[in-house]
Amino acid sequence: MPIGGFSTPRPGLPHPVGAHALTRSSAWRLGAFPVRVAQYEDRRVLVIGLCGASDDEVRGLADHLVPADAAWRWPGAYAVVEEAPGGVVVHTDPASALPLYAVAWGGTWAWSTSARFLAALAGTRIDPERLACAVLAPSLPVLAEGRSFFAGVVRLPAGCRVVLPDDGGPRTHSVQWRPDAVGGAPHVRLRDALGSGVRLRAAIDPGLSSDLSGGLDSTTIAGIAAAVVDSPLHAVTVHPAGILDGADVSYARLAANASQGRIAHRLLPLTAEHRPYTRLREVPVTDEPAPSALTHARFLGQLRWMHRTLGTRTHLTGDGGDSVLFQPPAHLADLIRHGRHRRAAGEAVGWARLRRTPVAPLLRDAATMARTPRARSLERLAARLAAGPGARENAGNVRWFPTLPMPSWATPDALGLLGRAAERAAAGPDELPGLDASVRVLVDDIREVARTAVADAELAAGCGIDLHNPFLDARVMDAVLRTPLGGRAPLHAYKPTLVRAFADVLPAEVRARTTKGSFEADHFTGMRAALPELLDQAGLHLASLDLIDLSLFRAGLRRAAAGVPMPLATIEQALAVDAWLHAISLAPTPRWASPVPGKAI
Repeated sequence: MPIGGFSTPRPGLPHPVGAHALTRSSAWRLGAFPVRVAQYEDRRVLVIGLCGASDDEVRGLADHLVPADAAWRWPGAYAVVEEAPGGVVVHTDPASALPLYAVAWGGTWAWSTSARFLAALAGTRIDPERLACAVLAPSLPVLAEGRSFFAGVVRLPAGCRVVLPDDGGPRTHSVQWRPDAVGGAPHVRLRDALGSGVRLRAAIDPGLSSDLSGGLDSTTIAGIAAAVVDSPLHAVTVHPAGILDGADVSYARLAANASQGRIAHRLLPLTAEHRPYTRLREVPVTDEPAPSALTHARFLGQLRWMHRTLGTRTHLTGDGGDSVLFQPPAHLADLIRHGRHRRAAGEAVGWARLRRTPVAPLLRDAATMARTPRARSLERLAARLAAGPGARENAGNVRWFPTLPMPSWATPDALGLLGRAAERAAAGPDELPGLDASVRVLVDDIREVARTAVADAELAAGCGIDLHNPFLDARVMDAVLRTPLGGRAPLHAYKPTLVRAFADVLPAEVRARTTKGSFEADHFTGMRAALPELLDQAGLHLASLDLIDLSLFRAGLRRAAAGVPMPLATIEQALAVDAWLHAISLAPTPRWASPVPGKAI
């Protein structure tokens, strides 16, 4: 449930039906969204979201100037909002795990954790350009920077101090968080940041549960939590029904057995009712398309089972660990740019062996990226997208902006919207100039994963469960990304920083693991099983907006279900976005408590 407010304290401001107004504040909240308020004279400070600051530390934010690092000083996923004469100042989460939105309305600014609620206030519609970016360029978050899925509702920049004037004047911002390299051991910083984030959740709900897939990430989270709760931690492993000796189950069982009774291992068999693509018309409404939309039958099935069987109210996952801990291929470009050619060659060989790909093209692409500024690469991307689907594309593995082939079912209107988004992105400034390429790439990737994960948390809330991803806390991101080039993990290594940080938590067999299970086969099985329903219903909303050619899209679905080799990413994105549009069309529009004369500007 969201929280929000206005940049002015004037009386008579509306609020969503059912919301509770905060005392002496323009802010409101629905449900039990966590918020703490401190006041000093005519100045109020709200800490919204889960934050590990003590009550004295929260009071200190009102008594003194809010420090530049306030949004990542403590564990958790949170933001800090200052209410003072002249407007509101928002200190946003650097990781975007708690994204904030704003819309100009009624001569002031309205802000909230929910773009959908702000769109209802301002009477705005869904943004077709944002949809085109989500469907056709899901790997390019730069194209949608600052945009929500609703026209006129902006997403406030992450890691910034944002000023929203009380008279609705232009908003301004300054960057506060920047992951410049610092000294010290990265595994020590990671242990502190991730450990404190998990312990914060366990302190709030000692009866919480955790995923336990048998991989490094969820095993780490479960191990930390199990060490601090009083009762054995319920840790859940999902598996295909009838298969109890798969790799994931085996490693999860090893971790549970090594916990000396601290983990109560629970197995959840997956059956045909949990297949991907099942009942996409039943995906609940969220603020934006959820990462679990296509697998909602499995995702919600697990959550409902945990709530019913285990009494789970709070659940931890290892989601986000891959984004935070893996080195992107851009790391090779950094090594070349800094003159570390021998290390670059060695890591390229290691990565090529892992991927079974030639070494020479990797090094050639890395050298090209090393001498190409991010801004120039973005300009080339915009020119290529503007030229249409026939434009020549660099298909190398080491690039600033990896793109997917444009599908035949993308309409000229959709391609035009995508091109305009790219041109706007190319014309804008880089808020974090001068960073190493791998760090800059990771910032975008982590923020995209963290922001979209909020939609999964909305789905979980509908099941009565508070879902948390501690790897996506800003302190965790900060701990990892500040590692100097010489201390960064090799490109081909499998999460060595995490293994070193939690060697006492991870069993030896899990520490040695270099792969994890995949549900890819389930996706093909699910698509084949759901094909009649998909051919009858999928894509209708996108087609009505003239973003896809429905007949060509359905032909693509038939080929994909038949196992024809082809990229599935854009098809899956289209299905997820269309399911979201269907949910939006059915869900009641959020209602506000008073007439709304203002309009979005």
